[in-house]
Amino acid sequence: MAVLRLFAQARVAAGTGTVECPSTSVGEVLDWASSRFGPGFVEVLEHSAVWLNGEPVDPGERVGDTDEVAVLPPVSGGS
Repeated sequence: MAVLRLFAQARVAAGTGTVECPSTSVGEVLDWASSRFGPGFVEVLEHSAVWLNGEPVDPGERVGDTDEVAVLPPVSGGS
């Protein structure tokens, strides 16, 4: 199963930072997570970058058992 890693607000909305997902594409991973974690997660996801194994990715990209999908919400702040 692919691993879904969640950061910042995505982690807060889901209540976890890592979960294994039974999916064959990035889009299926995101659909599965949206269904599992609900509307708060979906809202965060709408404004987040999604990466596969450390690279930006399209939802149609296939995933395998050793792949990692990361949800990276926008970051603000600093000086």
